[in-house]
Amino acid sequence: MSATVIELDEQGPVAILHISGDVTSASETDLMAGYGLAAANGATAVVLDFSKLEYMNSGGIGLLVTLLVRAQRAGGRLIATGLSEHYRQIFSLTRLDEAIEIHDDEAAAVAAAGV
Repeated sequence: MSATVIELDEQGPVAILHISGDVTSASETDLMAGYGLAAANGATAVVLDFSKLEYMNSGGIGLLVTLLVRAQRAGGRLIATGLSEHYRQIFSLTRLDEAIEIHDDEAAAVAAAGV
């Protein structure tokens, strides 16, 4: 397992969280801090860039559900990009793909956010 690294890239009302390494329940502090900073800076849509994701387990999926609830309560949106076919299938099986838009690349995800 490798540590979760979250890098924040802000583009106006859209923030991109570049996620590297593993996403597990141990990633909660880092992921929530990244989202919190983006929201505090005025982001209304947050793109989760999974292109450098190495591993995600059920704890990581649960963490994304928690993040989704937090975003929805704040009136925000989550958009995902960079998911491998394996994780796209997991999003489909868990129905996360019905609540988190999935796009093939970062440019499409940012465009979908309305910027």
